[in-house]
Amino acid sequence: MAASLSFDVNGERVAVDMDSATPLLWVLRDRLQLTGTKFGCGIGVCGACTVVIDGVAHRSCVTPLEAVEGRKVTTIEGAGAGGLHALQRAWIEHQVPQCGYCQSGMLMAAIGLLNENPDPTDEQIDAQIDNICRCGTYPRVRQAIHSAARALRQSK
Repeated sequence: MAASLSFDVNGERVAVDMDSATPLLWVLRDRLQLTGTKFGCGIGVCGACTVVIDGVAHRSCVTPLEAVEGRKVTTIEGAGAGGLHALQRAWIEHQVPQCGYCQSGMLMAAIGLLNENPDPTDEQIDAQIDNICRCGTYPRVRQAIHSAARALRQSK
């Protein structure tokens, strides 16, 4: 059933009239033109669609629009508002991206991880960052997350 729902996206309040069960992914991509969030599997497994909602990473392909009513959503486009996020800088420094398709979701999952745990171990990174990367850059992902975590702690 169509409903008028509002939420914040990357610091801006938006209102959309859509079926409340529509996956957030399609609202972001098709209605709001935020195409950095990618479609991968459509069942919440691969992580290409990961966004951060109220500081926590979520798979947007299985998150209904109604679940974000009144909440704060951050996509890859908003991750580095005002300059690159520490994770984006670390991703470049450690040459994480290969093909790049999964990277926006991987970065958003890492942002969610560091929001919850500012100093994760390798085991915690492996448990939390379960996004699928066909290029297999997982060791670089771990290095980049550790590097960004240090940078974020030092900046406080």
